[in-house]
Amino acid sequence: MIHHLSSQGVAGFVLANGSMSSNQSGEGEIRKTIIEADLVDCMVALPGQLFYNTQIPACLWFLARNKKNGKFRNRTGETLFIDARKMGVLIDRVHRELTVEEIAKIAQTYHAWRGEKEAGKFEDIPGFCKSAKLEEIAAHGYVLTPGRYVGAEETEDDDEAFEEKMLHLTQKLEQQFQESARLEMAIRENLRGLGYGG
Repeated sequence: MIHHLSSQGVAGFVLANGSMSSNQSGEGEIRKTIIEADLVDCMVALPGQLFYNTQIPACLWFLARNKKNGKFRNRTGETLFIDARKMGVLIDRVHRELTVEEIAKIAQTYHAWRGEKEAGKFEDIPGFCKSAKLEEIAAHGYVLTPGRYVGAEETEDDDEAFEEKMLHLTQKLEQQFQESARLEMAIRENLRGLGYGG
């Protein structure tokens, strides 16, 4: 695919998640060479169950032969990582679809990162997207899994002191232990009533 790209070409393709981290059959060296040639523009991790022929999760690779072609901002030495694994809605027991809004969010993030004015300003969002330098990717062993770069999403602090929170959690756990013991006794009693158990 890279061979067929023109000097200004851009390509996007879907691959299995293993392509982002596998070292089997020389895949790690191939990936390292592609990264060091600064061809990887954007990586998107997708949720599982998107495809009808397989339930395994896949990823999107976007490659750019020339990241400073003047069409967008100069992205030399940078790669955008988007973690969309938590996106999508189940449309039945085994199939998931990305909503129109989710697709727009992913696309807008990529367009903003590339510097397209109408897409707005790009910023890293913990748990969703991050622009990483080649040095950071090398430090991660040339693994392209977005989760390694975007980190965890920020959670709101509830301002409850640790000691108070632990006290509440411990009390709740004790209640659940008591309920568990009560249910166990009820099940044993029902089994005895049916002629099973001692």
